[in-house]
Amino acid sequence: MHRTWWMENGPGCVVATITDTPEWVPEDHRYIYIRGCLLEYQYIEVAHSSLQVILALLGFVYACYVIKIVAEEEDSFDFIGGFDSYGYQGPQKTSHLQLQPMYM
Repeated sequence: MHRTWWMENGPGCVVATITDTPEWVPEDHRYIYIRGCLLEYQYIEVAHSSLQVILALLGFVYACYVIKIVAEEEDSFDFIGGFDSYGYQGPQKTSHLQLQPMYM
């Protein structure tokens, strides 16, 4: 039989031992009767699993958001000298080639 924690410890459940367990049964197994549960354990397990899946998806979405924010902060890093703050412009290309004499 399927063993589950929710079967014996669900809301309102009362566990009663039917008989003494035979010697051939493992120590952690016993014959029980469960009554008075507000919800059957299958419904509680489905709700519990659904909640875990929803929390995992929310955690994944939040982790993706944090990675996006961190990546944007890295792109806006201001190097020493602050290229953006001093209006740095790279060398301009000229339209003609400047030749200079070489002396030997």
